[in-house]
Amino acid sequence: MGIKLDKIFDSFTNRPIFKNKYILQSNYTPETIPHRDKQVNQIASILAPCLRLERPSNLFIYGKTGTGKTLSTQYVRDELLKRAEKQNVELNILYINCKLKKVADTEYRILAELINRLGEKVPATGLPTDRIYQKFIDIIDKKKQLILIILDEVDQAVKKIDDEFLYTLTRLNSNLNNAQISLIGISNDLNFLDNLDPRVKSSLSEEEIVFPPYNALQLQDILKERAEKVFKENVIEEGVVEKCAAFAAREHGDARRALDLLRIAGELAERDGKKKVSLEYIDRANEKIEKDKVLDVIETQPKQFQLALLAIINLSEQKSKGHIFTGDVYNVYQEICKKIKVEILTQRRISDILAEFDMQGIINARVISKGRYGRTREIILSISQALLPKVKEILKEATGT
Repeated sequence: MGIKLDKIFDSFTNRPIFKNKYILQSNYTPETIPHRDKQVNQIASILAPCLRLERPSNLFIYGKTGTGKTLSTQYVRDELLKRAEKQNVELNILYINCKLKKVADTEYRILAELINRLGEKVPATGLPTDRIYQKFIDIIDKKKQLILIILDEVDQAVKKIDDEFLYTLTRLNSNLNNAQISLIGISNDLNFLDNLDPRVKSSLSEEEIVFPPYNALQLQDILKERAEKVFKENVIEEGVVEKCAAFAAREHGDARRALDLLRIAGELAERDGKKKVSLEYIDRANEKIEKDKVLDVIETQPKQFQLALLAIINLSEQKSKGHIFTGDVYNVYQEICKKIKVEILTQRRISDILAEFDMQGIINARVISKGRYGRTREIILSISQALLPKVKEILKEATGT
């Protein structure tokens, strides 16, 4: 057994394929961001008043996943901080990823995280929300400074909480004597602003920037630039980069997906002891990503979404060949909620959740007419049988059922 493992470890130690895999990781910040000059310049122009200690407009940035929103924002942030340090400007930029659990799932935790980023500590829970707001104000208002708060994937926080906390954050300036606050919201949901309270919308989106999807040629440029630094010479076979770009262009021009495809393809080839990444490994990497994506979507959904999905799975197992309709899902959902003593949402809200599942490809929902009884959705679960055990495990752990 030890000798077999030595062979595996030796093959990875010698690294026949990768030169520097880190460059394909999602947390790598490149020196240049191809095909995003216009958006980077827009962000910089809106935020430049920071360098005169003037509060810039609140900014809302949106676009599909993998279109360079976070990367561009962080690039401008880093350049701003360098310049502020040179000019001795009191600028503090606080970044929060609202998708992270136990960081942005309550208003309290968001404020606690902001306070932690400022070098202070508050209990993880326990204080009244108005007390923690006051604590935040007291900390930042000790001196004349500008605070930029970047809320990445802000739509996730609004799903878990509501949009009132955004309105409160935008109105904090009226309680400050020395410091000033501006917000930058980043969202993958192009319709996010439409669903906000009009007060929040008008105060948050003083300026908006849309990041369009990358096309296949732009994705090829990004991949080629990274691949040269990542892989050893002559490792990538002809057509591999083009196929990666084509797959990602089909997925709304997602550069992150393209980079993940290339990385995972390399990893799979390496595990097989190959010295080159062939087209076959792109197909295998694509299958793996599809599986991982479904699990990630389910794991990060709010609890009510997870309960609705659990109801669909329970029904699909009971009715292996029967039809499942919206009303059936709602009845089972209610039973689950009563069992674990959780608030029951209205049937209309559950219908909205089912529509979101349909958009995400988790279910296939077909609207059918029932004559004078109105319309309903016929629901078919789109999760593969191979993934179902893992999905059920995630849902049971997350919901406590």
